[in-house]
Amino acid sequence: MEDTIDILGLASSELAEMAKAVLPSGAGAAGRIYSRAFHEGRLALDGLGLSAASEAAWRERFSVRLLRPIRVVHDESPAPDGEAISVRDGQARLTAKAVLGLADGGEIECVRIPMAGGDGGKSTLCVSSQLGCRMGCAFCETGRSGLVRSLSAAEIVAEVLTARIVLGWDCNNVVFMGMGECLDNLGEVSRALRALGDSRGLAYSQERLSLCSCGPAGGVEALRALSLKRLNLSISLNAANDDKRNLIMPVNRGNGLAALAASLAAYPLRRNFALGVNWCLMPGINDTREDAREAAAFCSRVGRCIVNLIPYNPGSAPIARAPSEAELERFASWLAEEGCAVKRRASKGGGIMAGCGQLGRRSS
Repeated sequence: MEDTIDILGLASSELAEMAKAVLPSGAGAAGRIYSRAFHEGRLALDGLGLSAASEAAWRERFSVRLLRPIRVVHDESPAPDGEAISVRDGQARLTAKAVLGLADGGEIECVRIPMAGGDGGKSTLCVSSQLGCRMGCAFCETGRSGLVRSLSAAEIVAEVLTARIVLGWDCNNVVFMGMGECLDNLGEVSRALRALGDSRGLAYSQERLSLCSCGPAGGVEALRALSLKRLNLSISLNAANDDKRNLIMPVNRGNGLAALAASLAAYPLRRNFALGVNWCLMPGINDTREDAREAAAFCSRVGRCIVNLIPYNPGSAPIARAPSEAELERFASWLAEEGCAVKRRASKGGGIMAGCGQLGRRSS
């Protein structure tokens, strides 16, 4: 099994080419086998008219490996408007976190976030691209663990399929905002994006896929070179002067704000592209009038932006408290006064260590 090629890491055209190259017969069924793999989560060879020898050859060379659900927890804490949603009201309306086991014993986490205004149907799935993270952001639980290893494209896709097929989560959108820095594993992430968008598989359009990055040196340029014109991109900024960002986001020491702004200004591949600028508001750290002024100045250098204002979620070693509603409103108004488009992001999943910056705690 471990020596076989996992279909989930491939595009359908790659599987067809590989099957022709390595199988003595039965390669013509590659397209149907690929589609079944992505919709059933298994190597389904039954009913395809393959001979016993062809089926044996497929099993010897190829496999489909989902991840092992270890535990799933649902957040029943009150929503920002004070409404408490219980499991009895329907689990599909709850933010949920799944801890998934990898073949080598490692554990990663993904989060289902119900879509705003939904009726319990559609949701966004926040996936991990690495086990741990080397970026070391001070406010991030994952960053405190360091990088164990990067995930393969097949493992990333398996997160999505495990959520959909095993857990029954209806994931309308996928965002790479879980454990790890996606641009630090861009080769495998790009292969996962290609597989997720394949028309014979799940057929996610690029508009339904999003990458969130802290902006490592060369990362944005490498992503631009892939020419994924409809892909969504957001940058975790959190401070817009180098001294402060150096302290809370060590990645800035190797790729300062001037270089980051230049790479982002050159990034847009379509006319209506709007960059997401994520600002995790941490009282006493990045919540002053001057911080808002600096954030607006950064955005003006980049081009069309939307600032996603996210409340800080304290983890196991908090560097600040969670902001109050009044503090969030005040900072949002300052950004608006500076000419920024602002979107308030509701805090979801904090009660189960599933909020932004909280993934990766071993006891969660």
